[in-house]
Amino acid sequence: MNNTENESRDLECLRHTLAHLLAAAVVKIFPDAKPTIGPAIENGFYYDFAFQKPISSDDLPTIEHEMRLLLSTWEHASCRELSANEAKKIYSSNEFKQELIDDIEARGEPVTLYTWGNFEDLCRGGHVKSAKKIDPQGFALTHLAGAYWRGSEKNPMLTRIYGAAFETGKQLKEYIQRMEEAKKYDHRRIGQEQSLFFIDETVGKGLVLWLPNGTVIRDEIERMAVKMETDRGYHRVVTPHLAKKELFETSGHLPYYQESMYPPMEMDDGTYYLKGMNCPHHHIIYRHQQHSYRELPVRLAEYGTVYRNELSGTLAGLLRVRSLAMNDAHIYCRKDQIKAEFKDVLNLILEYFRIFGFHDYWFRLSRWSSKHTEKYINEPENWKFSEEVIRDVLSELGVDYVERENEAAFYGPKVDIQFTSVIGREETMSTIQLDFAAKSRFGLTYRDHDGLQNNDVFVIHRAPLSTHERFIAFLIEHYAGKWPLWLSPIQAILLPVGESHLSPSISLARTLRSRGIRAHTDESNETVGKKIRKAESQKIPYMLVIGDREADLTYLSVRKRGSRETSSSSIEDFIAMVNDKIMMRSADL
Repeated sequence: MNNTENESRDLECLRHTLAHLLAAAVVKIFPDAKPTIGPAIENGFYYDFAFQKPISSDDLPTIEHEMRLLLSTWEHASCRELSANEAKKIYSSNEFKQELIDDIEARGEPVTLYTWGNFEDLCRGGHVKSAKKIDPQGFALTHLAGAYWRGSEKNPMLTRIYGAAFETGKQLKEYIQRMEEAKKYDHRRIGQEQSLFFIDETVGKGLVLWLPNGTVIRDEIERMAVKMETDRGYHRVVTPHLAKKELFETSGHLPYYQESMYPPMEMDDGTYYLKGMNCPHHHIIYRHQQHSYRELPVRLAEYGTVYRNELSGTLAGLLRVRSLAMNDAHIYCRKDQIKAEFKDVLNLILEYFRIFGFHDYWFRLSRWSSKHTEKYINEPENWKFSEEVIRDVLSELGVDYVERENEAAFYGPKVDIQFTSVIGREETMSTIQLDFAAKSRFGLTYRDHDGLQNNDVFVIHRAPLSTHERFIAFLIEHYAGKWPLWLSPIQAILLPVGESHLSPSISLARTLRSRGIRAHTDESNETVGKKIRKAESQKIPYMLVIGDREADLTYLSVRKRGSRETSSSSIEDFIAMVNDKIMMRSADL
């Protein structure tokens, strides 16, 4: 284990110990509370409790203060091993711990309890060697959340207390400052300020309602994707939002993916499900016609809406929703075409990233493991061949990538493109997967050069732009709401100085819209200074002030976003300049 891995392990142990410290403080202040589980997580820890009476965020300072008092009495942990029956007697009034003990016993693992000070907790270990090494100023409780026991809505709702933790108080302070800075980029806040989207309880949690401004952004992204994919030989298809149970049984999504799908709908001709993915429908489209080897590859693309039965407590703005529109496509190809197709997809992704100005990303190749063959389709030659081909493509493109063994999909290797967002969150943006299984499950074939049926059809699943929801959340934070001109919901706003300038402003806005520029007029009864400040807060790229000099619409006074100076331009020159930038999808104004 290298130094970095050692440091990571030490920090995880520190955070795990603090989770126990949190539990000790809670049960001291709230003796009726039932502790359940408390792991270390990225940047901190949490612990779930069943409280007799609800607590609020106002209780967190008291709990945090008690944690520091207890920490001063802790030094080393002691561990004891006991039988499941003995442990269940200790937790006779805590049904959650009893369930955990049953699971430990079923796995044949030892039941161990760790004691810190006067607090004892069911635990498998992983603590700091001495609590004296924990900086009392290196942790803080951050917030509360609801969490179902073991993640199932069929179980009781618990109270989860989150904490942040680092080795030093200085590191914690820096983290808190980063989180405060991150709030400026939060896609939910900016989305509300710019009237992009909202979620209404009447419609349902996780179901996004796109407002006109947000719909403009969605449409522009899809328009770009359709054009670029059409240029590369993709054919667009449209598939239904639901399908019969038998389709998802054939694909293997039932029963393995059933918990993430919405409940079945019993109809007079069978059982139907809302689709959680587009691939089964696309496989049926491919199979509908006989294909010659000369026709391959066949590339089917769709911005298809799919539905995921996510728990309400896990939903988060646009990042995790229940209805999502995927930038989806499936490529049906021969074995000798895998490399060229994979490379073309990766080049397409790199072109997208160039357009959006993305830089901080890397690739992750997830491979199978010959030691865990039970997890994967049994085609070792195809695994070896395809992984080597993908590795060659990544090397030839000169991109940064890492490899992860035993993380592939069961049906083939995959490449994920990982990002670190502007707020420091690592996330997967795009995924490309190679599929060996669809050919046999769906009977996918082609007629080879001898006129014989060949079932060696490989499928590449790809979603370069993820989903509209997740991708736009990323873009909002990436741009901090300062959209490139081609994506801006409003590209130019007309600011009449007085009432007499309103009519020419409305007329000019109409002209600009007819020439392909999204233009609006601020018709409010405000001073031009207030109108400018409002337009700046909305981050509109161009402000056109219309006063006496501009009322005849011969010349315009143009002010760019972020600039305090105005320039003069003829209407035709302004239209030509803006349209050139829109056509080039330029990030510059």
